[in-house]
Amino acid sequence: MPLIVMCGYPCSGKTQKAEELKVCFERNTDRKVHIVGDGALGVEKNTVYADSQKEKNVRASLKAEVERKLNKDDIVILDSLNYIKGYRYELFCLIKHAQTPHCLVYCLTSDEVSSTWNTNREAAEQYTQEIFDALVLRFEAPDSRNRWDSPLFTILKDDTLPYEGISDALFKRKAPPPNQSTQSQPLSSASFLYELDKITQDVLLAIFNAQKTSVPGDLIPVPGATEKISFLHIYMSTFYLKLTF
Repeated sequence: MPLIVMCGYPCSGKTQKAEELKVCFERNTDRKVHIVGDGALGVEKNTVYADSQKEKNVRASLKAEVERKLNKDDIVILDSLNYIKGYRYELFCLIKHAQTPHCLVYCLTSDEVSSTWNTNREAAEQYTQEIFDALVLRFEAPDSRNRWDSPLFTILKDDTLPYEGISDALFKRKAPPPNQSTQSQPLSSASFLYELDKITQDVLLAIFNAQKTSVPGDLIPVPGATEKISFLHIYMSTFYLKLTF
């Protein structure tokens, strides 16, 4: 069912808001709520975010876990930085393929506030200042004008969680229509080649028979087609082929 994508600086309150959302949905609906995040993967943040390849692998694992949990009944909350707009676009393509709504919850804080919250954590849970500063510098803020960042709910540190608005965005909106790139293409019929060969033979037979009685300018019916073709075109094409070979 719907996907909620959390977004924000490190230590901006994303996990707290994700837990609040989980409680609200479980209290007001009969749906299961799954939180997918770095913690469930046992990510050592300072190691991962210092290595671009490791970070890429973590993002891929999070995306795969979201894809596994998306279904017609449950709510999935992705609790991670989600600071790269290209990654948020990949998630948007994922929900289009699953044909389910989504929304983005942006926990907006200043880097000073987030840095203070980071230093107030237990030492094992803190980002190093170097990693923290690098993530803040790389952060690509969401923009509601982008379809993959919309609908967007921006929450300041003292704001009340807009549960009703988020609920409406998930349950009173239609899922974005799938496009060709997110839909599985139907397999060809097992008899496709046979049918193609039969139609081709019928068309050729009709043309060969018409050549016996038609003159340039006549219109010849083609099996399976609503329009007729000019015998002049066939005559000139045959003449050209004879000259060529």
